[in-house]
Amino acid sequence: MSANGILPDTRLTALFESGVITAERPPADGQIQPASVDLRLGGTAYRLRASFLPGRSRTVSECLDSDLKMHTVDLSQGAVLETGCVYLAPLQERLKLPAGVTAMMNPKSSTGRIDVFTRVITDHGEAFDRAPEGYDGPLYAEISPCTFSILVHEGDRLSQVRFRQGVHTPLRDITVSVDLSGFEDGIVGYRARRHAGLVDLSKIGAHPAARFWEPLYAPDKRLILDPGEFYILASREAVTIGCDEAAEMAPIATEIGEFRAHYAGFFDPGFGTDEAGGTGSRAVLEVRGHDVPFILEHSQAIARLVYEPMAEPPGRAYGQVSSNYQKQGLKLSKFFV
Repeated sequence: MSANGILPDTRLTALFESGVITAERPPADGQIQPASVDLRLGGTAYRLRASFLPGRSRTVSECLDSDLKMHTVDLSQGAVLETGCVYLAPLQERLKLPAGVTAMMNPKSSTGRIDVFTRVITDHGEAFDRAPEGYDGPLYAEISPCTFSILVHEGDRLSQVRFRQGVHTPLRDITVSVDLSGFEDGIVGYRARRHAGLVDLSKIGAHPAARFWEPLYAPDKRLILDPGEFYILASREAVTIGCDEAAEMAPIATEIGEFRAHYAGFFDPGFGTDEAGGTGSRAVLEVRGHDVPFILEHSQAIARLVYEPMAEPPGRAYGQVSSNYQKQGLKLSKFFV
């Protein structure tokens, strides 16, 4: 097995032990996944006037000392982050990356499926969700709830980080298409209900889905995406990620359609594999319509999966650890029942 590639759980544990990852508290149960580490919110967040990147010459703290920060939100006892607002939360984890190791971040699946736009910022950052080799500093989560206001607490995990050793060496990429033939009870997807109420991120399986989501049907296997609306759909193809590889859902070419087809994009080794109990797993698609109404048809290409090698197989594959989305079909976030 090549030494280059995505670092597995055994190596991620070693990153904590060696000080590459430091945190205010020891790793929590389930925080280290087969090919990623969940990132925990610190005790405060800041309401911002707008999103930003610090650029090469500034730290995030220096940017906040300008007029970007409107007020401070205490997360220690829980706080509501409202739709249409932009927040920045220092994360508990910090990085001190050695030569040859880079970091990539992404929203967790459960975050993307509730339409919370989340990305990570670093000091001197010129791009979101990236930390270059040699980066030594804090991490911050930018959080913008788009449809549902959310109740968050210190320690909640909205983002995750992957570590790559060596250069980015894709193995292959595949295009997945949308399934509008109907799942259980003929439902092809869900559209988020606006003004539906609050999603408490500490309560798993406690929110009645019908209050937040409208089921969708497509008797003619066509669905019209309305501009600005948020949808949960699923791929027609079953997706399999071998234990020697990882994948990320990447933006599809803009000429294919007037929509964005993902927020959270990491697929761990073992997802969808028979040996990890994932036979038939689909990719769930978080879709937002853009400028004009757009007709989506059954089997239409909607997203792209980019595969790359693991540096070595994980100690436990996805599905052999606590996982909410193994063997999934059309599935809402874990917060709903």
